[in-house]
Amino acid sequence: MLGKFSGWDDTIAALATPPGIGAIGVVRISGKEALAIADKLFTSKKISLQPSHTLHVGVLTCNNVVLDEVVVALFKGPKSYTGEDVIEISCHGSPYIQQQVLQAITANGARPAKPGEFTQRAFLNGKLDLAQAEAVADLIASNTEASKKAALNTMRGGFSDALKYIREQLLKFAALIELELDFSQEDVEFADRTALYKLVSEAGVSINKLINSFQLGNVIKNGVSVAIIGKPNAGKSTLLNALLNDNRAIVSDIPGTTRDTIEEVINIDGILFRLIDTAGIRRHTLDSIESAGIERSLEKMKQANLVLYLFDAADDIAELKSRVADMQQQHMNYLLVANKIDRTGEAAAREKLNGFEKIIFISAKEGLHTEALKERMTDAVLRGQVQTESNIVTNARHYHALKETASSLEEIKAGLDNNLQSDLLALDIRLCLHYLGEITGQVTNEDMLDFIFSKFCIGK
Repeated sequence: MLGKFSGWDDTIAALATPPGIGAIGVVRISGKEALAIADKLFTSKKISLQPSHTLHVGVLTCNNVVLDEVVVALFKGPKSYTGEDVIEISCHGSPYIQQQVLQAITANGARPAKPGEFTQRAFLNGKLDLAQAEAVADLIASNTEASKKAALNTMRGGFSDALKYIREQLLKFAALIELELDFSQEDVEFADRTALYKLVSEAGVSINKLINSFQLGNVIKNGVSVAIIGKPNAGKSTLLNALLNDNRAIVSDIPGTTRDTIEEVINIDGILFRLIDTAGIRRHTLDSIESAGIERSLEKMKQANLVLYLFDAADDIAELKSRVADMQQQHMNYLLVANKIDRTGEAAAREKLNGFEKIIFISAKEGLHTEALKERMTDAVLRGQVQTESNIVTNARHYHALKETASSLEEIKAGLDNNLQSDLLALDIRLCLHYLGEITGQVTNEDMLDFIFSKFCIGK
């Protein structure tokens, strides 16, 4: 596949470990000159004559100057990450040494790799499809157990396998329908329309399941923004500190202490929650700074994935009803959090607020039921959705291509319902195959690949 694209017959090199001081640094080389470069620099033995997938300890030199004592890992193509000959040099983790090694490699015929170029070559050489390749970047960027599992499942081909059967069956029907065009004078049908309709219907169910998983996938990949909203002195900053187990926000009995939003991140059951402590909301204030803080709080509330509306359990319920009505009218995902039950008593608070849904009773000051609140926050976001071992769409590009696929499947069904001519039906099927191919990389171009892989780190 490399031959389809220009400029892919050279040899590239890059640091594969993070820059800076460390125990070791790994420099990766890939391409047709990788073994020759290793032979020039590694004087302890002839690397090109060694078996693939072996390690070799020795000295790396350039122009008779010893650069470092290193370990060289040898992977001969096509059984390598990129499908090409690959050399990985583990040197000592001095930035100076790493730079010297890279300079020696480029002086002997390699060029610096572009972001994601190693994985891009793996895709072009058929080692990974495009969805798997993008999952490599997601795996590197994962910062929770859930995001790691979702990326790992896609990288192992789970998502691609779900699309492979649909694509293969549609290709067969497309070929049979196009064959009918060659025998148009005989008025024959090679493609079973009933079987095609069944396939398209089943494919639509599978595709829509993937589309619907994107909301969960977005949560797993990007986290959840949670706005803690309430009147001044409701205990918002105390709740933030209780959830974080840290005194992050200033707590005071003086209303309006929090003038601006404070944002912190917490990991709950593998999901990142970005907690936003906001300025207390009250209808009338003469303080211009506090007013600006309230405006910002209202904006954060509208943007949040989840709103925790915190209030004193002893407060009058009339304002609470009004606030709930506002949140429902704006279709917000919210939880009502009745605070300070250490003062009012939990039983009395429950009896008073019996008519409200989505409510949990806590004492932020005493840390009472804050763990239960965390569970409710997770439930409010995940809503019992599938586990991360399932196929979950986390990539916006995949999501939009799946939406187009679902639309084209509906067009095929409509064509079958209306006995559409074979040539037009074949066009609808080909369009559906096009959108499926965009996800896994059967349909692509150089500009698209450059854009996708430019978001990778250099050494991957």
